[in-house]
Amino acid sequence: MASSLTKDSAEPLGYEKTFLGHPRGLATLFMTEMWERFSYYGMRALLVLYLVSGGVDAATGSQGGGLAMTAATATAIYSVYVSMVYLMAMPGGWFGDRVWGARKTVAIAASVIMLGHVSLALPGQAMFFVGLALVAVGSGLLKANISTMVGHLYKGADDPRRDGGFTLFYIGINLGAFFAPLVIGTVGEKVNWHLGFALAAIGMGLGLAVFLIFGKTLNPKSSEVPNPLSAEERKSVITKVAVGAVVIAAFYGAVVAMGMYTLNWAMVPITLAGLIIPVAVLARIKRDKDLDSGEKSRVTGYIWFFVAAAIFWMIYDQGGSTLSLFADDKTADTIFGLGFPATWYQSLNPLFVMALAPVFAWLWLWLARKNQEPNTIVKFAMGLVLVGASFFVFIVPMNMAGDGTKVSPMWLVTIYMIQTIGELCLSPVGLSVTTKMAPKKYASQMMGVWFLAVTAGDCTTGLLSIAGVDLNGTGIIAMQAALAVAAGFAIYMYRKKVQTLMGSVH
Repeated sequence: MASSLTKDSAEPLGYEKTFLGHPRGLATLFMTEMWERFSYYGMRALLVLYLVSGGVDAATGSQGGGLAMTAATATAIYSVYVSMVYLMAMPGGWFGDRVWGARKTVAIAASVIMLGHVSLALPGQAMFFVGLALVAVGSGLLKANISTMVGHLYKGADDPRRDGGFTLFYIGINLGAFFAPLVIGTVGEKVNWHLGFALAAIGMGLGLAVFLIFGKTLNPKSSEVPNPLSAEERKSVITKVAVGAVVIAAFYGAVVAMGMYTLNWAMVPITLAGLIIPVAVLARIKRDKDLDSGEKSRVTGYIWFFVAAAIFWMIYDQGGSTLSLFADDKTADTIFGLGFPATWYQSLNPLFVMALAPVFAWLWLWLARKNQEPNTIVKFAMGLVLVGASFFVFIVPMNMAGDGTKVSPMWLVTIYMIQTIGELCLSPVGLSVTTKMAPKKYASQMMGVWFLAVTAGDCTTGLLSIAGVDLNGTGIIAMQAALAVAAGFAIYMYRKKVQTLMGSVH
């Protein structure tokens, strides 16, 4: 393919060269996202275990060195952290659209993430929370813009390579997520926690280097600011942010000065914000007078999917907290005579996604040819029932481990597999139905709304933990399982009503 500029082309050198038949820039974004996910999932695999780890065990000589927090506090911190990553996707998209452009935003985000992991690699509780905040902010900024850049590589929505390009990009995400716990998790859990976090920083550094070195392969459109702020708008934003920062600083300064500050002073407001903001955003969109009756009806129908997704992610994301703690404390760490660290369980989900996603893609096409493919509503119901069923299965090994018995690793393998099948029923179609049901005025913002479902689900988990609910007990596990299954059946029973609200969307 030609690699030089033509008279009617604004594409840079190298843009016409291909990567597996796709624009060469896809390789750049593939590698950037793969390393970013490597750093993110590697750190996430260590997070809860590091938080609950205490001093060195005199009997086993196993490593301590963590922050020695309770399981409830660790779960709350983990839940709030994950929710903030997805909450930050909305302002991240705003920065890409109105301030820096997608390309500059991704470069800044990757730098912030790397600095966050460096902070985590330094000892001390203060540096830990600074690092956690930086990684959450950076991940949100990057998540909202890098997928947009993939879209920029193709010549419009009708480019036949577009879907295949996003599929390859999705593989990059799961490759990074698969290898991260095996490398970062092993080093962090078995050698030194902070060395594990340092490996995450190196991973993000490699991703940033790829992005900067091979930036010429990207579409120039990614460097543009689609809707730049006017001078008046910029001044207004800066003023509001400055006032907000001063008010927050004054409030927390007063709390600290009075000796009242505890971790909950930070956790509770963040958790409540993660629940209130999604509701407020959906309410604002629904009340918009510029929407016609059909668009308002679709927004009402979308609320069903949003609530369903929030319940799904509330359970699913406990794979890195509740299930991780169970893996570390109550599950045997050998299989076929081979030992392995608890963090390796975090590689199961991306492994199952890569193995089963092609199967499901083929299955839906096969059923469609027979005119038997389930519609979006039924797929959502299936996803909810499956994630609920995974927690019903979880009750069995929890009861078996009640007397101190270490259960077989196959229990967790089964649970993660059921959850992944549920994810493949719900997540891809959730992204699709979001784009289809979005009012024209909110075409871009609705993808951020979809991410807010994750925020709402994880903040619910965080709020329960902060309130002292033991998420590692069989009662709460059974209640969450029953809630998910009931929600799945409710959507299925009201599928005709939801379909009416969706109008012509199928």
